[in-house]
Amino acid sequence: MHRRNILMGTFTVAGALIAAAAKGARANAAEADKPKVVYHLCDLDKVGFVLGNIKNHFEGMGGPDKVTIELVVHGPALKAFHAASANADVARRLGDFSNAGLTAQACGNTMRTQNVTLKDLLPGFGIAERGGVVRIAELQSLGYAYLRP
Repeated sequence: MHRRNILMGTFTVAGALIAAAAKGARANAAEADKPKVVYHLCDLDKVGFVLGNIKNHFEGMGGPDKVTIELVVHGPALKAFHAASANADVARRLGDFSNAGLTAQACGNTMRTQNVTLKDLLPGFGIAERGGVVRIAELQSLGYAYLRP
């Protein structure tokens, strides 16, 4: 009788593990099917326009949970995201997008050129250590659609 209980317990645990793995696989498949987009921003005069595009993109897809968006910023546009001098609207919008799931990456090369660190930028940024254009190419190789408004 003791062996039977051990065997039944083993089958129960195995069944639970298989069910959990199947649930995880379905979640990963749903994430893999979610559209992925990288926005390329380097022009200072297009910051507001690109942030508007991102807002429209989230809304057009039915919400941030329906699309993965990464914003890669380099060159003069990064100045718009310096915490000390950022426009209040830009700071608010970036914060809202970050809370909704947007990933924002600052070009490490541009950061060195502008002599800024991550703490000098608005919250929500990460660093594209090897450069913004390298990050964009990496994302494209992972299936991200490329947009440069």
